[in-house]
Amino acid sequence: MVLEDFTMAVGKAETKVVLGGSGSGKSTILRMVLGLVKPDSGKIFVEDEEITGLGEDALMPIRKRVGIVFQEGALFDSLSVQDNVTYRMREEASSTEEEMEAAARRLLGFVGLEHAIRKMPAELSGGMKRRVAIARALAGEPGIMLYDEPTAGLDPITNRTICELVILLRDFQKVSSIIVTHDLKTAQILATEGALKGPDGEISFQSEKDGGHSVNARLVMLKDGRIVYEGSAEELKSIQDDYVQEFLT
Repeated sequence: MVLEDFTMAVGKAETKVVLGGSGSGKSTILRMVLGLVKPDSGKIFVEDEEITGLGEDALMPIRKRVGIVFQEGALFDSLSVQDNVTYRMREEASSTEEEMEAAARRLLGFVGLEHAIRKMPAELSGGMKRRVAIARALAGEPGIMLYDEPTAGLDPITNRTICELVILLRDFQKVSSIIVTHDLKTAQILATEGALKGPDGEISFQSEKDGGHSVNARLVMLKDGRIVYEGSAEELKSIQDDYVQEFLT
């Protein structure tokens, strides 16, 4: 899908949740951020650096600052969970085996899967694969995360787990993110809930309405490559547009 008259900015520690039907241009946005698709006109910036006309060699160090989670996890079936998570570190050959295992345990611990470090992808559920994919994306300590339908096909409990991980990265590690989804419930959670840490260190998740705090997230709705709405989840409900209302029902 071709994007037309398209402008979208994502700030530090901000989430943009991109909604739209199939073929609306959602995944094109992710490919453009990675430099895989070049615009016919306009410019693309990643962390204030223009990447529009860069070749593959120049794009490589920029891509290392961006983590991506694909819809199905896209793990390497022949590698263990540990080796999937540390794949980039192994390619760069800058860490010892002990350092890579320690990094894998730390990252898998963040997504609640340290116990699965020796398993193979075939032994994991769909939700576990998605969480390993998040751990792998975090291995490069990215400032930006891209998610392509991260909760598609997951049960409600696992869906909620993935959403909470995305929120934690935004609110506590200040990671910016673009999430492409067609799931309105997922979008609602990501755009309205924030992570809070209590006096005892316990983390809770509360909506803006209940918690009295501001969530640094916006919804973006696409139709035929154009933005037809950008704003809060609450404001979206009042938009008098047939396409928007059909999507909401």
